[in-house]
Amino acid sequence: MPLIEVNVIKDVFTPEQKNQIITTLTDAMVSIEGENMRPVTWCVIREVQSGDWGIAGNALTPATSAPSPQAPASDCCRAHRGQTR
Repeated sequence: MPLIEVNVIKDVFTPEQKNQIITTLTDAMVSIEGENMRPVTWCVIREVQSGDWGIAGNALTPATSAPSPQAPASDCCRAHRGQTR
């Protein structure tokens, strides 16, 4: 029984987006192991209060963790690692 845990900043994702996360991650497990995994795949989304976690010694908030609208999603992680393109 796979258990997929996802931690996100509280109030950033809508209920619809969280449902999409659960569906997409479950589909990913099924694509790897087969349809027999769907009924036994658990997915838990935990919402962490803004500022209650951090990276590189800096607290994360929705304002500090979101990439710019023009940037690819991967730019968010690059920025936190101090990398550029």
